[in-house]
Amino acid sequence: MPSLEATSGLDPANERLRKAMRLVLLATLPGLLAMLWLFGWGTLFNLLLAAAGALATEAALLKLRQSPVLADVSDGSALVSATLLALALPPYTPWWLTLIASSAAMGLGKHVYGGVGKNPFNPAMLGYALVLLSFPLQMTQWPAPHALDLMTGLERVFGFHGAGQPDAWAQATALDALRINKSLTIEELFSTHPAFGNYGAKGIEWANLAFLAGGLFLMQQRVFSWHAPVAMLGSLFVISLLCWNGSGSDSNGSPVFHLLSGATMLGAFFIVTEPVSGPRSPRARLLFGAGVGLLVYLIRTWGNYPDGVAFAVLLMNLTVPALDRLASASQEARA
Repeated sequence: MPSLEATSGLDPANERLRKAMRLVLLATLPGLLAMLWLFGWGTLFNLLLAAAGALATEAALLKLRQSPVLADVSDGSALVSATLLALALPPYTPWWLTLIASSAAMGLGKHVYGGVGKNPFNPAMLGYALVLLSFPLQMTQWPAPHALDLMTGLERVFGFHGAGQPDAWAQATALDALRINKSLTIEELFSTHPAFGNYGAKGIEWANLAFLAGGLFLMQQRVFSWHAPVAMLGSLFVISLLCWNGSGSDSNGSPVFHLLSGATMLGAFFIVTEPVSGPRSPRARLLFGAGVGLLVYLIRTWGNYPDGVAFAVLLMNLTVPALDRLASASQEARA
């Protein structure tokens, strides 16, 4: 008896891709709602602009390549990349920067290699890294929680000239404050610095828990295996535990702080699990995730950027062919 896909003329592979993309978008909802509660309209502005830029760029490039525009755009991969990029960008990012990032993610991260299924780098992280390197000032202006209302947020994003933005609407993130701290103990940072919450970055710790919940849902739905996210979180936990030098002013932060700050859970469950730019075998995924976790800690602690998820993922993307060969050789040797 023919399957439903066969009788309806649908490609089963495309249907599986569409279903997976729908589940990923659904799983981002808890984190998205947490970000909306924390930063207000800024995250929504990012999402709408990134989606518009990504879908328009994808449609234009598909038409240029003489590929079926509607069928390929409707697979949902561009919308997923735009959503992840929007969640990674600072809320209230200027409109032009968000459009540049989303267009670069689709053009340089995806279609320059031939489209979906062929990209060696994570498209969202490539777009993010490009604008971070090109516009570091705008990319480090994270707003304080609940700092901007709708009108001042619109002024920030689109450059409207209104009543003006409030003083101190932006602040250093907890990761940035810890990296440049020279005099305060950890207890003093948590009690006096507005970016610190109970265990990690203020508010961001709840967003991380929300992304964790979404990631566990995707694992339960078997959208991806546990290997890469568990290896990333385990590696980050172990290296931060080994390098944890107490609560003095030279402390690098506790393992719990690193797990609940920055884009840790977004990276673990929505970035390193991207199937095309990641390894194929379970053993290679373990190595890939562990490498990302290690690099995230090294960049956060001794690098020039407070968070390191994007650079860590892109660097590990370069190692994927070697990891797959290593895993394959190891399996053959055991056999």
